[in-house]
Amino acid sequence: MSTAPSAGGDELGQAFQVDLRGVVDLLARHLYSGPRVYVRELLQNAVDAVTARRAHEPGAPGRVRLRPLDGGGLEVTDTGVGLTPDDARELLATVGRSSKRDLELGVGRTEFLGQFGIGLLSAFMVAERIELESRSATDPDAPGVRWVGHPDGTYDLTVLPRDPSDPVGSTVRLHPRRDMEHWMAAETVAALATEYGALLPLDVAVEVPLGTGETAWRRVTEPELPWRASYADDATRSAALVRYAERTLGFTPLAHLDLDVPLTGLTGVAYVLPAAVPPGGGSTHRVHLKRMLLGERVDTLLPGWAFYVRCVVDADGLRPTASREALYDDEALLVTRDALAAQVRGWTLSTLQAGGRLAQEFVRTHHLALRSLALVDDEVLDIAAQVLPFETTDGTRTLAEVRDAVGTVVHTTSVEEFRRVAPVARAQGLLVVNAGYVYDGDLLARLTGRRGWDVRALRTQDVAQVLGELEPARELELIDVVPAATAAVRDLDCEVVVRRFEPDDLPAVMLDDREDQHRREVERTVQEADDLWGGVLAGFSDTPAAARRLVLNDANPTVRHLLAGAHRPEVFAAGLRSMYVTALLLAGEPLRARDAQTMTTSMSVLLQAGLGATDPDEEDAR
Repeated sequence: MSTAPSAGGDELGQAFQVDLRGVVDLLARHLYSGPRVYVRELLQNAVDAVTARRAHEPGAPGRVRLRPLDGGGLEVTDTGVGLTPDDARELLATVGRSSKRDLELGVGRTEFLGQFGIGLLSAFMVAERIELESRSATDPDAPGVRWVGHPDGTYDLTVLPRDPSDPVGSTVRLHPRRDMEHWMAAETVAALATEYGALLPLDVAVEVPLGTGETAWRRVTEPELPWRASYADDATRSAALVRYAERTLGFTPLAHLDLDVPLTGLTGVAYVLPAAVPPGGGSTHRVHLKRMLLGERVDTLLPGWAFYVRCVVDADGLRPTASREALYDDEALLVTRDALAAQVRGWTLSTLQAGGRLAQEFVRTHHLALRSLALVDDEVLDIAAQVLPFETTDGTRTLAEVRDAVGTVVHTTSVEEFRRVAPVARAQGLLVVNAGYVYDGDLLARLTGRRGWDVRALRTQDVAQVLGELEPARELELIDVVPAATAAVRDLDCEVVVRRFEPDDLPAVMLDDREDQHRREVERTVQEADDLWGGVLAGFSDTPAAARRLVLNDANPTVRHLLAGAHRPEVFAAGLRSMYVTALLLAGEPLRARDAQTMTTSMSVLLQAGLGATDPDEEDAR
């Protein structure tokens, strides 16, 4: 209501004019996910009506029947509390209003969309006209009532003759809008009723054709929640829950665990996915509120690290959002999420500690999820170090196995760095962990400093010290060659070192420290910045960056031929620069434009030298 003062100072109340078609469009386009929810809202009204009647008559029947009508349309009948003419006037004269009477009748729920009128209003998304006939169970002497609603906001209300033989309850008939008839087809209604109401504690059935001209009632509800039903033994129960997952979620789970949060009346099952899923996407779950489906892909039930399980739950104490398709993010949901996370975490820990086939399969399938959890949980971190596989220069090992073998866990910080040093480190017996994959670097950082762990990043000297030194006579032979080699590649930010190492078919390896990379980046920035910012940035690095080291393998025949050709400076330089690019490629590093140009120029020089021509034009002239 709004009030506005008149010219004479008197206040006159005026009602808002509401375009019901606009409201229906708002519901369909911006509140609900689509027209399909009309079945859910009609079912919810019927469930509330039956619940209200059972408050007065504990043994009252709980039946809901959905019958597609010939020529289109749908009829929904329930054995609920029904309405008297006064109830109908109060509840339906102003669609969307809630009142104390709503709750007394049981046809209203505390959340916004629980109002009886709003439930009917949602049917206008598919219906051109809505009819409601109802007889009250609380007042046997009250006559029946017939209400007809139109999409322009008008309605007709008729009091029906009193007939004690008429059953109590309500019947809603929907007459479809043009092009909306398919939403009221028998198979569509049966599918929607099954989707939303399969776990309702009522006898809900849909009339479907048999293909012989006859029809039959197909029950869509199960008598009990699958995880709370009684079974002969644990094996039978487990098999039933697996079948439920296959039927409802579409996969055969790796394992399952019971969920229970008494504070919010939540029970259910968490199913461990049979295949790995990408991290970061979050997990989605099938959530029911008071046994009515809220949504199949609710993503706020568990924290992000638990993306390896999918839950099916039912709760009484959680609140839905206005659309009734997601959970309201309040304290009750926060408490529930924490409790469920603890239960999933507890199962994960106990499974890994027990070992065996299930633990092995879980680690093999969901090692990324386990890594994610270990980033936020110290106890899981300790177990993860015992069971998680890591790529190393000695094959796949756990971090505990690496520690037990060599004491200090030395790791690279990128996949490219690992590929660069792995051939040499492997041949020399240096055990290095590849921590370049997602979560691995952070996991090793969390282990650094923990009791019983010595963890650090790979340094250049770790590799350099396992490379064989040259014999004194060979060093004398190369005393002038090595400085000349360094001069040939100085513009590529590296210096040349000659060593002997295995494998001998590897001509060269590039060694570089992460800290030196950072220092070089700072130095480049200082050079490019103005005096003020250059001075500020220079203060971050007071140690000059060491050049990258191109380590030539003197055990490689090609390298020995190259070093012997230092008397041909142009060819010598081209060969060195080619080995520089080769070392980058072997490490899996992308080539910069300068590196590609270096390779092209070097190949040109080497080809000319090999073909014995210095200029193609001169060769053609001959």
